[in-house]
Amino acid sequence: MIATLLPVVFGIVVGLSLGLTGGGGSIFAVPLLIYGIGMAPLQAVPMSLVAVALTSLIGAVQTFRERLLVWQPAVVFSLGGMIGAPAGVMCARLVDERWIILGFAVLAVIVGAYMWCRAVKDPAAAGVVRANVHGTDEGAVCKLTPDGNFRFGTPCALILTGAGIGTGILSGLFGVGGGFLIVPMLIFITRMGIHRAVATSLVIITVIGLTGAVTALWHGDVMWGTLLPFVAGGAAGMISGRYLAARIAGDTLQEVFASIIILLGVGMLTHAVLFK
Repeated sequence: MIATLLPVVFGIVVGLSLGLTGGGGSIFAVPLLIYGIGMAPLQAVPMSLVAVALTSLIGAVQTFRERLLVWQPAVVFSLGGMIGAPAGVMCARLVDERWIILGFAVLAVIVGAYMWCRAVKDPAAAGVVRANVHGTDEGAVCKLTPDGNFRFGTPCALILTGAGIGTGILSGLFGVGGGFLIVPMLIFITRMGIHRAVATSLVIITVIGLTGAVTALWHGDVMWGTLLPFVAGGAAGMISGRYLAARIAGDTLQEVFASIIILLGVGMLTHAVLFK
């Protein structure tokens, strides 16, 4: 009974953290699958991709209704991600599992440190739903106007595509959604507000994750008996997270999540080094 409920509970944790923070929450998926359920990294990475993609899709539908999505950067970034994600999945199959765990642990520490610093230095940006919808386009290569229209050109397309490829490779290799990279990239490149960036990132995460998932399905790496309850829990967590974010999201919450992610990364790194 407990073994049956674990994927649901872990899915809720991933969905809730993703919905509350807008980025970085998906990094809980892989360690929960490896250490909580006992999967091998080669199984956990594609499972995480499928689960995070479908969970993000729930959030993307919610943000679509709120009319916060900016389509042009979402499409271009996603196209780059569709190129990078299969490459990352294939790389994961060629790399020793211990190195995947070590790489993931280092990534977790970096992500956690970034989220914590952002919460400390820019508390307004940590409160995802409370942040301003519009940013400023001063100095941006790609410019978003206050009415939501997008000024699109070749330099903008190239930069977004390159960012998408890099994020896709990282997602396919480690099974992460990449929201912790996508959100700041969108803000930096387009100067869109944090609220729009989070909404747009959910669509991008969905596309990149599903592309990597298709590659994983092709190789038969997905365990459906664990995936379905994990996704069900993730969907419930995402809906709850998006609902609660407007009421409790803020710098303190993000600092807590960041601290947990850092501890998680350090723990994985220690375990990988001590128990070779």
